[in-house]
Amino acid sequence: MASMSLRLVTNGARSLSCASARQISTTPLAAKYTWVAARKINQWPAEKFDKHFIEQFSQPDIDGWEVRKVMTDLHEQDCIPDPAIVAAGLRACRRINDIGLALRFLEAIKMKCGSNKNRKLVYPWIIQEVRPVLDELGISTPEELGMDQPEFFIPNPDWWWEKRWYKDFGLDKMPGYKHFA
Repeated sequence: MASMSLRLVTNGARSLSCASARQISTTPLAAKYTWVAARKINQWPAEKFDKHFIEQFSQPDIDGWEVRKVMTDLHEQDCIPDPAIVAAGLRACRRINDIGLALRFLEAIKMKCGSNKNRKLVYPWIIQEVRPVLDELGISTPEELGMDQPEFFIPNPDWWWEKRWYKDFGLDKMPGYKHFA
């Protein structure tokens, strides 16, 4: 009889722990689902991919959190977004009145272009394509605002600094450049 009650107590504890484990495991499963969904997005045709993100950005009742979530999902993908997606993202930023987010979105698009060579070819084309949207919404690019250059940077020869960064940031034209490089 004692072993029977012990077995019931043990089985009850096991079912309790399984229920607790089920509740605790919902978060990792959700994270796994998100990862699997993100992986499937990579396999979509380009038209479906573009349509998905344009529809997400074009929701009339979208809020700041959702805009950031869609941007995060977009930047997780291994591709440079189409100008139509960029235009929809800029309109979503304007709808929530977040100019800072729009500028960071453009900076992230520039970084997605990859190397300096690609940035000089692809990023200006994207800006050229979304220029009417930028003008319509009254949004300036980070380059027009001077945000592509460090504002208060003074190179110090004692600091570690990549030599190519001087050229990237235009510091090779400043007086005394040879002293720093």
